Amino acid sequence: MYLKVVTDKRSARTFLNVARDLYLNDPNWVCPPDTMVEGIFNPEVNVFWSHGEAVRWILFNNSHKAIGRVAAFINRKKAYNFPQPTGGMGFFECIDDKKAAFLLFDTCKAWLKERGMEAMDGPINFGENDNFWGLLVEGFMPPSFGMNYNPPYYKGFFEDYGFRPYFDQVTNHLNLRKPFPERFWKIADWVRQKPGYSFRHFNWKDSGKFIADFKSIYDDAWQFHENFTPIDPDDLRKSLHELKPIMDEEFIWFAYVDENPAAFLVMIPDANQIFRFLNGKLHLWGKLKFWYFSKRNVFTRTRITVMGVRPKYQKSGIESAIFWHMEKVMNKRPWYTEVELSWVGDFNPKMKQLHESVGSDFAKRHITYRYLFNAPGESQKATVIPMDTRNQVKEGE
Repeated sequence: MYLKVVTDKRSARTFLNVARDLYLNDPNWVCPPDTMVEGIFNPEVNVFWSHGEAVRWILFNNSHKAIGRVAAFINRKKAYNFPQPTGGMGFFECIDDKKAAFLLFDTCKAWLKERGMEAMDGPINFGENDNFWGLLVEGFMPPSFGMNYNPPYYKGFFEDYGFRPYFDQVTNHLNLRKPFPERFWKIADWVRQKPGYSFRHFNWKDSGKFIADFKSIYDDAWQFHENFTPIDPDDLRKSLHELKPIMDEEFIWFAYVDENPAAFLVMIPDANQIFRFLNGKLHLWGKLKFWYFSKRNVFTRTRITVMGVRPKYQKSGIESAIFWHMEKVMNKRPWYTEVELSWVGDFNPKMKQLHESVGSDFAKRHITYRYLFNAPGESQKATVIPMDTRNQVKEGE
């Protein structure tokens, strides 16, 4: 076996095709758009290159057939905020061969060590954690857009090598044919009518205001997350434009208290329900097919990618009121039958509680692993967010 670094268009195509070959007979796998994967490794597209670096390898057998791939990366804004400098690895694919898998892991480890890292997390993305994050260990079903899918045997590779769970990521599904708990709607009805409370969905005309409101809420709500860094408005703007072909303005909601941004929810149709027909190709014909299917109500599932509430408004029931408005929207779109609530980490008990309160059902579990270079097999765990962060805000004011 031997490795090659991805350095040109030809090797980049081979990197992409490793996954196509591996999942050729797997009916669950959905090929992500090639442009989406390639954009992550393009410094002109991915803003993380401004404060980081990445590399990709392809693994070949002695017959010169590609049998695996992997990427390693360093996000310098976050790498040094842990007890030890920590890089990342991801986009791992490999035949069922432990020797091959370990060679890929060793290669990532060596590259990261040369650059001063002392640990690596994986499989993760060289970007935000809403896409390509975590190893699937339960719920081997067709993935929603942006969610990792992999064979069950990968879990053995990671754990036998010495990776240990850093945090669990649970995805739940909400059956829109099943009524919400009555208590939930009573709270929602009470909250939405409180003086000073208002709710608005996103619109492109006022996108600048909504981006600013998103940042205001996000930076406040996420301050208690481990390794928090404020969100960049330019990243938000870019993400919105990437989602525009499938975005429904009424699937993104904001809550305000006395006109101050208080909470948001972002939901998108599950684009994988179309991408499964395209095999990752978004050339002209692929784009025409995507447009054709998108106009024929093929979407039956949406995915809530992110939800945030400023600490001072947590435990106010404001999330319930947002869901109240979302239900009115979904009633106008009866072809939708399911909402995927993805994903909530085991470090976030408040969000886990919300998933339970709406009556959602367990769907799948991913694990983000950490490997300590000087202590393989030992564990670190992500810091748990306190249930009540409102008091911490008051104490810090």
